[in-house]
Amino acid sequence: MSGAFSFSSLNDGQRDAVNAIDGPVLILAGAGTGKTRTVTCRIAHMLEQGVKPENILAVTFTNKSAVEMRERVCGMVSKKAGEAMTVCTFHSLCVRILREGIEKLGYKKNFSIYSGQDQIGMIKQLIVRKGGADLNLDANQVISLISNNKNSGIPAEYQADELIGDIAKAYNNELRTQNAVDFDDLLLLAEKLLREHEDVREQIRKKYTHVTVDEFQDTNGLQMKLLQQLVGAPYNVCVVGDDDQSIYGWRGADVTNILQFEKFFPDPKVILLEVNYRSSAAVLNTANSLIKHNYGRREKQLRPFKDGGQPLRLITMPGDEEEASFIAEEIHERNAVEKKPWEDFAILFRTNGQSRHLESAMREMKIPYRMVGAQSFFDRKEVRDCIAYLQVIANPESDVPLLRILNAPPRGIGQGSTLLITDASRERECSVWEAMGVEEVRETLSKKVRNSVDSFVETILSFRERFLSGNECMGEVFREFIRAVEYEEWMHRQCKSESEKQQRSEGIHDLQMDLAHASKGNKKLQKFLDHMMLQSDRDEDIEKQKGVCMITLHASKGLEFPVVYLVGLENGILPHKRSLEEGTIDEERRLLYVGITRAQDEFTMSYCAWRVKYGDRVSCEPSAFLKELSYDDIIEEDYDDIMGAEATEEETSSFFDSLKSILED
Repeated sequence: MSGAFSFSSLNDGQRDAVNAIDGPVLILAGAGTGKTRTVTCRIAHMLEQGVKPENILAVTFTNKSAVEMRERVCGMVSKKAGEAMTVCTFHSLCVRILREGIEKLGYKKNFSIYSGQDQIGMIKQLIVRKGGADLNLDANQVISLISNNKNSGIPAEYQADELIGDIAKAYNNELRTQNAVDFDDLLLLAEKLLREHEDVREQIRKKYTHVTVDEFQDTNGLQMKLLQQLVGAPYNVCVVGDDDQSIYGWRGADVTNILQFEKFFPDPKVILLEVNYRSSAAVLNTANSLIKHNYGRREKQLRPFKDGGQPLRLITMPGDEEEASFIAEEIHERNAVEKKPWEDFAILFRTNGQSRHLESAMREMKIPYRMVGAQSFFDRKEVRDCIAYLQVIANPESDVPLLRILNAPPRGIGQGSTLLITDASRERECSVWEAMGVEEVRETLSKKVRNSVDSFVETILSFRERFLSGNECMGEVFREFIRAVEYEEWMHRQCKSESEKQQRSEGIHDLQMDLAHASKGNKKLQKFLDHMMLQSDRDEDIEKQKGVCMITLHASKGLEFPVVYLVGLENGILPHKRSLEEGTIDEERRLLYVGITRAQDEFTMSYCAWRVKYGDRVSCEPSAFLKELSYDDIIEEDYDDIMGAEATEEETSSFFDSLKSILED
């Protein structure tokens, strides 16, 4: 090994975890306890003990986490060994499994993966087909209902609403006809393939003899079933997580996977990581006093590595505008007087609606801030269009991407002609691409449209041959293709400003560079597209953005900040009113626990006497969770008292320094 890891650098719990290589292992890693370092050291130790890198599988929940884990392991062992391991997300793992054996389930090996935008396009078509053009039905809602069923092991068509059931059934049939799968199918089909085909199952188990799953508290029932198929006796499986940080039940995560791990794998070794290196003792004492009220949790107590710490503050605010302006003014003053960087501060909130006044206050004080939730690169129109073109080149039989770009840019194949071709494809039970070549279908089109179709098909086929030959750089071929179809010029004509034109061009150029890079790595077009589809939900790299971080509680998990403000500690917000109706109050308590444990040094909570909702002033109640906290390390303050107190000499000086800073800005 490189020497970057030694047992002397680990605490007792971490050493136990690193040494536990064989058999089932459950590592309960509390917030800030060095989980990632422990997991990577454990993998490095496996390699040192003779486990072959190609036999190691590490599964994470995000592509970003997978990259970071591989980089850390490469830093501890040889780069060659680190790159020989399989470190990937659940969905990426399932693609690997299905590429090897999906034909056993009746699919062709060159299946396509439909991501969010592809699904929306198909569902919108089916809504019109099943319910008529005037039907007001949200495609995203239908997709969500289908997804919930698939992840719960229920047939997609089993819906409370008969029409949605029909759409769901037609959706699955369309996917199957087009030799395509969606993200949920990746998990479903991989689990089915392993369960029903012993030869594939044994091959996978022989390949991956040691399996690690990170963020295990976020797994759902289907992912647990998949894990059970992946891992056979002697069950060399290590899962890492914290039931106290299970906050994604609303999207299917099942906390019982970690609470009842013994039911799934026999006699596991359970290891606690309880020494917290992030937060002060005051922060941890408060967090511990809250989370102990959750029933059925695995007992653990975060212990501070560093003693003491400033008391936490709980401030009563008159209203949400005062709450926002107080925080903005305090942050601005501390930046001006103490020279604290903007990036030291974070403002956490439960719902998106809470951010409006906070943003206004930040702008008023000219404070730079970063909001989580900016449009993803993969949701930009030019990127979606270009990926659709590449999908058609890789597999012309895929209807959804083909219909997306058939007349983008306009090439004389209008909506009426497209509808004729699409209807013909349904009647003949063939793809739209195939229907375009059927003479009886072509006869229904005008000569001008037929010529346009022929020109389009010829362009696709000529570039398809170049892409698939492997003789040219895919980035260069893509650049020529975009020019040939005059896509960029058309996109520019729709832009309202030069900056928008530049942004659109940059998106296309970035995709070209990705293709060029893939070519250098000898990656084929289909594999590149698989990767792009799996990347379409990748995380924003929050840490690299500048300014005060304004972030939802859910998005804050895994992050840390020196100074944290948590706003809106009121019944109906935190806990959210929906949790009372659905009986998920424990998850809301975990969400507050996650928020508190983001703070390294200072933590301020606030609640309002009233808020403005839909133009009306509505009175608020303090959160029920406030009664569960220990107040040994909390100072209670009132906004009016703070604002009405006589200013000290130091505060007066700070005020003028702050005023000077504003004028200079």
